[in-house]
Amino acid sequence: MPMTPRPAAAAGNQGGEYAMVLGRTSGEYRRLRQQARLWEPATARVLDQAGVRPGMRCLDVGCGPGEVMRLLAGLVGPAGQVTGVDTDGRLGREMLAVLRGTLPGPDRFAFIEADAVAADQIAGQPFDLVYARLLLSHLGDPVAMLRKLAAWTQLGGLLVVQDYDVRTADKWPPLATWGEFERVVFGVYEHTGRDLRFGHKLPVHFRAAGLGEPDGTDVAGVVAPAAEVSWLYEGVYRSILPAALRLGLTTEANSSAFLAEVTTAGRERSRAVLCLLLISAWKRVGHQDQAVSAGRPA
Repeated sequence: MPMTPRPAAAAGNQGGEYAMVLGRTSGEYRRLRQQARLWEPATARVLDQAGVRPGMRCLDVGCGPGEVMRLLAGLVGPAGQVTGVDTDGRLGREMLAVLRGTLPGPDRFAFIEADAVAADQIAGQPFDLVYARLLLSHLGDPVAMLRKLAAWTQLGGLLVVQDYDVRTADKWPPLATWGEFERVVFGVYEHTGRDLRFGHKLPVHFRAAGLGEPDGTDVAGVVAPAAEVSWLYEGVYRSILPAALRLGLTTEANSSAFLAEVTTAGRERSRAVLCLLLISAWKRVGHQDQAVSAGRPA
């Protein structure tokens, strides 16, 4: 039974919780594309280690602007298929048109506008690979979502998830206004119940979902001059700022001071920035006990 599409305006946890913190703006979509390109080498390495091969049918849950779908299509080749799920239908349809024009081929790509959290089943399941990046940490019950992702995975197929350890975000030498970044970003995450250390707890969540230990994990980070990565900090800050102002965590004056300094720092190659860590975990879903705990008939 395919899951029922829901308009983005009525989206539940998958889109609603994300939008409450990071928003759904053209600036946020631009940041997501840049972010995807930043982590593409690490993601490609993880997908290769996990065992993604030509001909696989893949599902990207919370696909956003589709950069990982493009990467997956290159890995599974013309005989494979990649389906994306997201609450933002407008973005999804635009993304689908771009992907089909860039990597042509019959039925290589599909998009479903839906709230994955509210759906029990999805058209096309089970898939050879189910993938989710920076999705689980935005949900009120990430363990339940993990069980659902496993249920959408073919027995013997792969489940791959990636998420941040936000607390590792840092810079050197320090910015005078860096406390503003932490107050806004960390503060909003904490006020909305998000776990700043979510990524490094992925193995714990796998066990809690009944999937057992991950078959593999990976930790990736980027150390680069501020001129190359300050856009990441500025972009995240700008996306979260409206929520921080609503919560009373900052002021327009403090915000302006931080943005001015981070813009200046972004022109300085002498200032190095340690980006937050991206942590990955993957599991081959193939045991009867895993299938039962994930809600799939054994």
